Amino acid sequence: MTNLASKAAVKNDLVRLTLAEAKEGLRQKEFSSVELTQAYLESIRQNASLNAYILETPELALEMAQESDNRLAKGDARPLEGLPLGIKDLFCTENIQTTAGSHILEGYKPPYESTVSGNLKKAGAVFLGKTNMDEFAMGSANITSYFGNVVNPWKRADGKDLTPGGSSGGSAAAVAGGLALAATASDTGGSIRQPAAFSGVVGLLPTYGRCSRWGMVAFASSLDQAGPLTRDVRDSALMLEIMAGHDPKDATSAPVEVPNFQKLIEQGVKGLRVGIPKEYRLDGMAEDIVTLWEKGAQWLKEAGAEIVEISLPHTKYSLPTYYVLAPAEASSNLARYDGVRYGLRVPGKSLDELYENTRSQGFGDEVQRRILIGTYVLSAGYYDAYYLKAQKIRKLIAQDFKIAFQKVDIILTPTTPSAAFALDEKPTDPVVMYLNDVLTVPVNLAGLPGISIPAGLSREGLPLGLQLIGPAFEEGLLFRAGCVLEQAANFKPFLER
Repeated sequence: MTNLASKAAVKNDLVRLTLAEAKEGLRQKEFSSVELTQAYLESIRQNASLNAYILETPELALEMAQESDNRLAKGDARPLEGLPLGIKDLFCTENIQTTAGSHILEGYKPPYESTVSGNLKKAGAVFLGKTNMDEFAMGSANITSYFGNVVNPWKRADGKDLTPGGSSGGSAAAVAGGLALAATASDTGGSIRQPAAFSGVVGLLPTYGRCSRWGMVAFASSLDQAGPLTRDVRDSALMLEIMAGHDPKDATSAPVEVPNFQKLIEQGVKGLRVGIPKEYRLDGMAEDIVTLWEKGAQWLKEAGAEIVEISLPHTKYSLPTYYVLAPAEASSNLARYDGVRYGLRVPGKSLDELYENTRSQGFGDEVQRRILIGTYVLSAGYYDAYYLKAQKIRKLIAQDFKIAFQKVDIILTPTTPSAAFALDEKPTDPVVMYLNDVLTVPVNLAGLPGISIPAGLSREGLPLGLQLIGPAFEEGLLFRAGCVLEQAANFKPFLER
């Protein structure tokens, strides 16, 4: 372990450790879980301006940390014993407010725990609080949250505040800025990988069905998938091993064994065929991203991989397909928020008026926009013209990947078409904002795993990510290739600058 003793010597430096380093430090009794947790709670207080958390749970965190210290003293440590994490406010946490970033759920305390957060809790993790997010995970900049926007810990040379990406921007900012060792996140069309690229951290979208969706507040049920945001690839593998697994409570959870991903990393990429899809060379893509993409291919080639050009011909239809299907599912999923059983209730003179008042005041503009789009494409006159046609194109997009994976083992692309933009320069046209997801959406439509690795800096000194895409349930391949990119890039995260 590199310089662990010197890092642990100063309390503030505890927040610079990786998950694996912190785990080893606890095992060697170089610090306690309470000390580690206190360091993170102090960091959260000092960096409150990032607005990375909707709700902080310091008392619970210290209680969990003390329990972990007791277990560590007895030699009864669990896989994540005493390690402080952030939990995206999309995951229901028993008796702890869960809002999905929306006014309509403000004050709601679920009587149950999501499977993913429950798995982490059973593994000994310490919960620091609920991280901020775009409302109902609808957004690419973390500016639609009812609780205010999140600020990226990275800054441009002119000092302007940047978006951390979305919808998992709070989790990304927390991990990048030293406000959590790692964090849970969710990805419907890029909401893990895009903020990872903008914030200079590792973001993993597992295969659809790899992690249970039970207890996750739904946006688009056929696309939503839980995953981790971490500081390096090995931490991502460690988190996925705990988060994943078959769950009989979720009908879409896959009964697939969870391998030891950390061991798979050691296999490297020698002999692997890496696909470079020509359709991902977008008009107007930043030159430094194109250069980084070429570098990434060269790094993998030097490590023993073979580079193969491939075609994914239906890529150009991915974004319009996504923005038909996702709002349609959102329209259905969000119908449950009516002010009757839980959450916000704005009274009216009739039941219809109660619904109207509650939903118009409870939902933000972006959520209302997507509900209206979804309701429109599902309506009797337009169902065949839009929704059914989008489903057919989705099959063609998935087929493109299936054919490609007969020629290659993994695919390498940029994660985003640009670096993070300033919060005061955000696009006013929602369609322009949707273009942030143009390189990530196809993976969700096909139900495949993808990972974003921080691999370089833009001309303005901001992080850029490379995306690896693999066949279903082959996250191990992504970790193997991701570790090679990580080592070659030698990227210095925010905390080391």
